[in-house]
Amino acid sequence: MALDEKTVKLFTTRVRQMMLHYQELKKQNEAQAEELRQWQKKVETLEQQLQQAQNDYNSLKMAKMIEITDDDMAKAKVRLTKLIRDVNRCITMLSEN
Repeated sequence: MALDEKTVKLFTTRVRQMMLHYQELKKQNEAQAEELRQWQKKVETLEQQLQQAQNDYNSLKMAKMIEITDDDMAKAKVRLTKLIRDVNRCITMLSEN
């Protein structure tokens, strides 16, 4: 009987150790699951920021394409003036003939 009692006590001890180990693993799992949720939330936030930055960049590119500066206006005015002079010369040359 002493052998059976010893075997039962050993078995009970092992079961308790397994239960404690299970509880410890369960806590670790919960902690890791929480950490995973936090990382997923951070990734989602960063993805939203990236999307916003891309939208801002595209808007800026579009605005840069549309933007007309004073320099552009001055160049266009000079070019138009030159074209008008050329047309006037052509009209004068045709009128002389």
